[in-house]
Amino acid sequence: MKKIAFILPLLALAACGQEAAPAPEPTATVAAAPAAPTLEAPTEQVFAATFAKTCPAAEKVSTSVCKRAGMGSTDAICDFGIGEDENLRHKATLTAVDGAWTLADAEAVCAEHNSHHVAS
Repeated sequence: MKKIAFILPLLALAACGQEAAPAPEPTATVAAAPAAPTLEAPTEQVFAATFAKTCPAAEKVSTSVCKRAGMGSTDAICDFGIGEDENLRHKATLTAVDGAWTLADAEAVCAEHNSHHVAS
């Protein structure tokens, strides 16, 4: 037992005298491409303004809730109410174009809500 106790410190000292392993060579790293500017999720005011600008003949948006279509998506799905209706009965998609929100399939959305306005 005494021999082992004597040998262990000698082995430890011998290990300390060895040269350190060479430092790893630096590898070339590729810089990440700058992220494309992203729009914040549209607020109720942003949706209402975009809808009014795109569909001027339709009733005003009374309320809306918009959520991104998915991580990294350039679309937001919006449920909204128009006129006096505070319920989220309608649905539209906003899409990011040139750094601004625009109403996707605007012709169809406006036609649907212009006809509601005329029928009222």
